[in-house]
Amino acid sequence: MKRNEIENKYKWRLEDMIASDDEWEKLYNEASALEPLLKSFEGKLHDKKTLKDCLDANEKTDMMLERLYCYARMRKDQDGSVQKYVAFTDKAMMLSYKLATATSYMSSEISSLSEEYLNSVIADKDFAKYDFMLKEIVRSKKYILSDKEERILSMAGQATENFGEIFTTINNVELPMPMISTPEGKVRLTHGNYGVFLDNKDQDLRRRAFKGNYSAYKKLINTICNTYAGSVKKDNFFARARGYDNCLQKSLFGDDVPMAVYDRLIKAVDENVGVMHRYIALRKKALGLENMHMYDLYVPIVEDADLKLSYEEAFDLVIEGLKPLGEEYASLLREARDHGWIDVMENEGKRSGAYSWGCYGVHPYVLLNYSRTTHDVFTIAHELGHAMHSYYSDKNWTYYKAQYQIFVAEVASTVNEVFLLKHLISTVKDKALKKYLLSYYIDMFRTTLFRQTMFAEFEKLAHDMDLLGKPLTVDSLSDEYYALNKKYYGSAVIHDKDIRYEWARIPHFYNAFYVYKYATGFTSAVNIVKSILDDPENLKRYKNFLSAGGSDSPYNILKNAGVDLATDYPYEVAMKEFNDTLALLEKEI
Repeated sequence: MKRNEIENKYKWRLEDMIASDDEWEKLYNEASALEPLLKSFEGKLHDKKTLKDCLDANEKTDMMLERLYCYARMRKDQDGSVQKYVAFTDKAMMLSYKLATATSYMSSEISSLSEEYLNSVIADKDFAKYDFMLKEIVRSKKYILSDKEERILSMAGQATENFGEIFTTINNVELPMPMISTPEGKVRLTHGNYGVFLDNKDQDLRRRAFKGNYSAYKKLINTICNTYAGSVKKDNFFARARGYDNCLQKSLFGDDVPMAVYDRLIKAVDENVGVMHRYIALRKKALGLENMHMYDLYVPIVEDADLKLSYEEAFDLVIEGLKPLGEEYASLLREARDHGWIDVMENEGKRSGAYSWGCYGVHPYVLLNYSRTTHDVFTIAHELGHAMHSYYSDKNWTYYKAQYQIFVAEVASTVNEVFLLKHLISTVKDKALKKYLLSYYIDMFRTTLFRQTMFAEFEKLAHDMDLLGKPLTVDSLSDEYYALNKKYYGSAVIHDKDIRYEWARIPHFYNAFYVYKYATGFTSAVNIVKSILDDPENLKRYKNFLSAGGSDSPYNILKNAGVDLATDYPYEVAMKEFNDTLALLEKEI
């Protein structure tokens, strides 16, 4: 379907962001003209008035650049064949680079100012909207080195920052993916169709896809191993150069997250792998398999149980499922549906997938490619969770304080999914659909809480090995990963030898100690849903979480919402939910 054939009620209204393409050009020229002003503050930030003028100018510039890029990119996403918006996107990106260069002195110059001076600035009411940002600079000062050392680290960073790009090239361009036999004939295996094949009910097709996928990685395993080992060594080098004990400490310090969060997550999951083993055994029984393999973990245990709803019906169901979040929340969902926040239908040239995005000062937007599947119903709920988080944060804070961190970014979206799931599980009459929903929820635990924690445990092992002087070889890394796989999945599944190389295909490993945030975010969401269902008064705390933006550390923001991830309790709640849901599924099978 072409875009002009879609009804306007299914299209987002980007004119709310920038009225027209001509207005975009005017804003672009206005932002470009700020370069001399931004450069003029260099070397003068020891003066409070100059510092305030500099921060104000930088905030104005960042908001303009954000609006320019969002508008251009979202126009491009709605139809990538329109070259005008491809050009707009490139122009916005290049201007962003140019103005970032003009302000590159700011961070280092502010960091070099005395702590006494910065504290006096933080206490000044004129700097209220910048106080948290400046507090973070003061907090980080002990790990900021001399100008000469910082220049050396900057140069070293430029020379070592491309391990992730190297892996991306290997993974997306160089990987020798094979042809495999399918009922339709020989097909080239790709990253995209690999997941489709693992969903297929034909076990032998799943096996061929699995073997074919890992045959490609094994052919380049030495190159991938050297690339990942280099990335780990780079991580440890920069952590130790700045005075951190290790890379994990550096990563957690950046988010102001206590080390206890990481440790308790791994401990809690390790102590509850027995429940995961029960689920794997149940999955084997439900699929009727004599032998279950690692390539059998993704095929649905219930077929043809889709809701198959129109977009309007799906949206109404989402509103119904999210009733515990209150009438104000529901009215915002209706506002999003009826007033151009959402781009709903697939069209020629449109970006695939879904996201929520936008710019400060304008309502958030959601991109969908809606089809009549259960998954897409949950996608509506998920992306609107992101949108509502952005809406409340932007409404309550100035620009920099409104930007919430990645550590909490998936909480609101997952809260919506869990509310919708629990509503459906408690109300559907169709037995097959209920089994499907229960297994859908359990697989959220498996893939987000358990699997991401397994990844987190592997990352820590790999970085610790390097710190202890142990070589990072194909065998040493693969042996550690294989042992983890056996621990997490248990004896009900055959641990195919190829799975020992799975670490070699995970791109997130090149962004060290990132994946655990998926697990903590999911744990937080499960706790928040339970607290609201147990006592609706807790909705106030959740609204405060949605409204907190980036005004405090993400750990403190969650703690204020009743989820202290440095204690055992949130993980105990999540594990009980997993166990209880599994018990319900066991009764259905």
